[in-house]
Amino acid sequence: MNALPLYLEPRVEPRPAALLRADGFTHDLVDALGSPLNIVLPDQIADNLDRFRATYRGHQLGGQVYFAHKANRSSALLRRLAATDAGVDVASLGELQHALGAGFAPGRIMATGPKNPAFLWLAARTGVTVNVDSLAELDALGDLVRTRSLPRVRTVLRLSAFGTGAAPGSGGVKVLSRASRFGSPVGALDELIKSADRHREAIELIGVGFHLDTTSVAEKALALEGCVSALGTLREHGFSPHVVDTGGGFGVSYLAHREQWERYTSALTQSVLGQRPAMTWRGYGYGLRNDAGTLRGSLGLYPAHRATAGEGYLDELLSSPASATPGRPLSALLLENLFDLYTEPGRALVDQCGLILARVLEVRRDGTGPYLVRLEAKADDIGLEEHGVFMDPVVIGRGGAAPAGDGDAVGVYLAGGLCLEADLISRRTVFLPSLPNPGDLLGFVNTAGYCMDFRTSHAQRLPAARAVAAWQDGDLWRWSLDEQYWPTLSQGGQA
Repeated sequence: MNALPLYLEPRVEPRPAALLRADGFTHDLVDALGSPLNIVLPDQIADNLDRFRATYRGHQLGGQVYFAHKANRSSALLRRLAATDAGVDVASLGELQHALGAGFAPGRIMATGPKNPAFLWLAARTGVTVNVDSLAELDALGDLVRTRSLPRVRTVLRLSAFGTGAAPGSGGVKVLSRASRFGSPVGALDELIKSADRHREAIELIGVGFHLDTTSVAEKALALEGCVSALGTLREHGFSPHVVDTGGGFGVSYLAHREQWERYTSALTQSVLGQRPAMTWRGYGYGLRNDAGTLRGSLGLYPAHRATAGEGYLDELLSSPASATPGRPLSALLLENLFDLYTEPGRALVDQCGLILARVLEVRRDGTGPYLVRLEAKADDIGLEEHGVFMDPVVIGRGGAAPAGDGDAVGVYLAGGLCLEADLISRRTVFLPSLPNPGDLLGFVNTAGYCMDFRTSHAQRLPAARAVAAWQDGDLWRWSLDEQYWPTLSQGGQA
């Protein structure tokens, strides 16, 4: 081990930090409900919504924030959000049924993503907004509404392939909008207009949007300007659209310290090149490889520390200069045209909204390498590795959480409970402030976005994690099973 342990300390805001400090609370829950255990914090999602709303107000924009439900299946988070003025973005028949049952009126729901006939029918039947992914889907929706005598459906056209343009504020540097399998190429707008024209009595075309899997503000700014241009074209054809939907992808900054992230990734690169001892299970490179002394490949990790994320990323996008009106921000382009802004944050809206607890079953060491810590959980219960998110767990003894520091750190591998060689919760050496003991808990904080229940299974007939909702009542923490939570239980849940 080098002189300084390669900690990756998680960013923990006051509410989850208070939960970790609550004397005996986490151990009592795991003793009663088993390991692993998911805990969600419904009041945090309402606070996160307020932050996005503040960004809207800062740019004097109206519109809607749609929570991308796929980020977490929790009923408690959805029901708490239903007690606000937020919308919800549903991407399956089950999510639509869940949203309706949680208390969302159809006017606050938008159906996105790939759709089967049943999903499309229930969306049209209940009157939710449909974000159309292709020309074929637009025709299918129009035919469905007409043949089934359904009410006219509010529709957003999802566009893609916005081409090449000048990067905002770059002095003419070109940026290329990457391809996406979601949405119709903007070059096919004429065909979409012809279809929308045929289905005028079945659909109400309210706007256009995009879904880009990128962290690049410049790419999204190019797409946003492309959408504004498309709205102008639609108006020339007699439609009255007023919505630009920028999709999701606002991101989360998981780590407390930028320096730790930079030091860790530099060390990982050196390790792959053989310039320092191995840092991963059997030399796994996370996308990097050593080709005769030359580094090849690309690091396939989520940028765990981000200078700008969440509502801050949205603010940066809206503040980007518009090429159509030099010197003025994109938000001015929306404001002057009286366009509403739709956003679909998923991961960003559940930032700090949950953690996974797993009990330590065994600690052993073979030879002189890192310790192996086996948890009462499977790798698919804790999806950090699956989503490329590097972040250390918090050790929670019966006496409380152990603080991170530069003391007697210990490197460990975290293994799951499946009888499967590949069931590793982390293939990297994780540095902990002290060696945990059997019976301790590891707390994987800030895992509500995609890392909690997205891929969990019942392999080997092992149970999937149960989920509870927790909230503060003065100095006390209270909880209920996730499926039994309603906003009436907590003072913060009063709309």
